[in-house]
Amino acid sequence: MIIPAIDLIDGQVVRLYQGDYDKKTAYQLDPVEVVHQYADDGATWLHIVDLTGAKDTNKRQLTLIKKMVDTGRMQFQAGGGIRDERDVSQLLDIGVRRVVIGSLAVKKPELVQQWMTNYGAESVVLALDVNIDDNGNKFIATHGWQENSGVALESLLETFLSFGACHVLCTDISRDGTLQGANEALYEQMVAQFPSVQWQASGGIGSLADIARLKPSGVQGVILGRALLEGKFTVKEAIQCWQDA
Repeated sequence: MIIPAIDLIDGQVVRLYQGDYDKKTAYQLDPVEVVHQYADDGATWLHIVDLTGAKDTNKRQLTLIKKMVDTGRMQFQAGGGIRDERDVSQLLDIGVRRVVIGSLAVKKPELVQQWMTNYGAESVVLALDVNIDDNGNKFIATHGWQENSGVALESLLETFLSFGACHVLCTDISRDGTLQGANEALYEQMVAQFPSVQWQASGGIGSLADIARLKPSGVQGVILGRALLEGKFTVKEAIQCWQDA
């Protein structure tokens, strides 16, 4: 499945390079219009990152996100600095289907596991962003990629599987925003090791060929951000490519 992504700062569509707020590109696009455009092209899910809310949870862009959800054009998964249960319930209450949780899954796994029990594992996407060292160790980064947690991707996932974890969005940080292609080997390995998980691949996809190369890995979802915003290809073309691969 092709899942377009949209990052929002103060109501504006943006992209950050490798998670750095100082390396921001802003696009003159209306987020609600983007929803309609991507839906017209055949997208059935949209991935929303609230970067304003990630910096200050009291400034979460709930009104805008609700406008996007209220179009009824597709399903939505959203996140950005989820820190407490209020953040989760607010997003679910406005119609977001899945809440995307990143750093907190590493820092307070028991809390996130409790939410999975309370709201259903289907309502949670674990966003696990990894730095891969020279020995192939996949360590999860936290705090907007500024810190290495020292926690291995595989060991964290093992603890969440018993709580029904079923959606994992995994980003190889070294590829994010580069348009240099995804890390197919990473996803192939993870799908083989954790076949019950619905994997979403993210980071580095810059061409239709990159999408096609991901298909054999077995990932269920492909997150597309910068490539769509910069017109490398359309959502429609990406969906066709995924179906044909």
